[in-house]
Amino acid sequence: MTDIVTLKALCDELKIDPREARERLRAAVGDAKANPELAKARKPRTPWQWVKGSKGFEEAKKALSQ
Repeated sequence: MTDIVTLKALCDELKIDPREARERLRAAVGDAKANPELAKARKPRTPWQWVKGSKGFEEAKKALSQ
């Protein structure tokens, strides 16, 4: 079974406000050259979630920690 990480859990880990996190993620998805896996995995109107350890998850953590 895959381990799914939600935006709420990631925000708790990084101690960041979920609203600000969504704004940062939207901006990161807009830059597909810098974050190809994050942009590829994003589907509109779906919750932000990733498989733990995936490239998309790592790109999301990187985008939120900047």
